[in-house]
Amino acid sequence: MGVLNVTPDSFSDGGRHDTFEAAVAHGLLMVAEGADIVDVGGESSRPGAEPVPVAVELERVVAVVEALAGRVRISVDTVKPEVATAAVRAGATLVNDVSASLWEEAAARGVGWVAMHMQGAPRTMQEDPRYGDVCREVWDFLLDRARVALAAGVGEVWVDPGIGFGKTAAHNLSLLRHLPELVEVASEAGCAGVLVGTSRKSFLGGSGPDDRAEGSLATAAGAMVAGAGMVRVHDVAATVQATRLYGPAA
Repeated sequence: MGVLNVTPDSFSDGGRHDTFEAAVAHGLLMVAEGADIVDVGGESSRPGAEPVPVAVELERVVAVVEALAGRVRISVDTVKPEVATAAVRAGATLVNDVSASLWEEAAARGVGWVAMHMQGAPRTMQEDPRYGDVCREVWDFLLDRARVALAAGVGEVWVDPGIGFGKTAAHNLSLLRHLPELVEVASEAGCAGVLVGTSRKSFLGGSGPDDRAEGSLATAAGAMVAGAGMVRVHDVAATVQATRLYGPAA
């Protein structure tokens, strides 16, 4: 899954693809590099981010989805039902939902849904994240949401542990170490698979987002080895090359 942020303020690439022309061009580049899905988002969910109005997000997202939908599978990265509905009408077939709240929209529109775990909201989530048992709490939350969505009629449910969303570096590393457990229980629950997004996040170190390529690739490859069915990345070409090294079984 290639990341396409049509925003001025995303943590890594904000402002680089925030025009229609730039967004479509980058989406097509990721398709050429081997992306299976392009994830279009019009609202930043970085730590400290403020929500944007529905009308603004619609203006950023819908035309881009429509332009790319015939070239590759499109997901829409949103927490707003209005945006999810409009994006699906424009051609998106997957709702990537960091709020884990839009299963009814996915069921009604007959599309896939990603439920992500987040402690708190983007504006405050990194202020003081705490857990008793981070893996157990994240697993329980995701499996509960997955079961509700499947019962509601969503035919394709993915779960995402939400690396960096209300977690310390230690929490993130623990979730990654124990990822095979989530893969197993998600499969038993009837999920399509586990999605992992570590790309360019601050727990990887480095002086900034563009200085985290090695950590991004290492954790994406590690997630694939652990059984993740999808990885969400900024650097598509490098990740596709890593995937090919594991052979057809990957």
